[in-house]
Amino acid sequence: IAGALDMVRNGADIIDIGGESTRPGADDISLEEELRRIVPVIGTIAKSASILISVDTRRSKVAEDAAKAGAKILNDVSGLRHDKSMAYIAARYDMVVIAMHMKGTPRDMQKNPTYKDLIKEIITSLKESISIAKKAGIREDRIIVDPGIGFGKTVEHNLAILNRLRELSVLRRPICIGTSRK
Repeated sequence: IAGALDMVRNGADIIDIGGESTRPGADDISLEEELRRIVPVIGTIAKSASILISVDTRRSKVAEDAAKAGAKILNDVSGLRHDKSMAYIAARYDMVVIAMHMKGTPRDMQKNPTYKDLIKEIITSLKESISIAKKAGIREDRIIVDPGIGFGKTVEHNLAILNRLRELSVLRRPICIGTSRK
């Protein structure tokens, strides 16, 4: 909480809060543990600062409780695929959705990721995520796509995505790039 409030004081526009690691090889945590880690944090930040809060989760129950606590953005690394209820929860709470492309799961995504056509496969996957969102009732203007730098990609893949980012404009959605510490 202190770190997030410090980011707000330093000019952050959005705080993204997650309770489960999605680093390569990461183990899943229980739903209860994920809720315990993030919902009170989101609630406290929402009451303490006027800032957009994003919840980084693959679980609809976490997204719902986070929305009730003050999160306005859903950042789903599974592209709305891990939990079939996710898109419906995001629609119910009128959340902005960041749908990311990931090949595999956090546990196995970096085990020799290969593509026949990297950008084409990412675009196809993100089109499917957009379709899932729209079918659930999420307005198109509330959908953001993320090609998933580092999620089932090699360094060469990541660089190709950055060099060919313009090709993702065919999706006609804003593009989020999360390079973090990659």
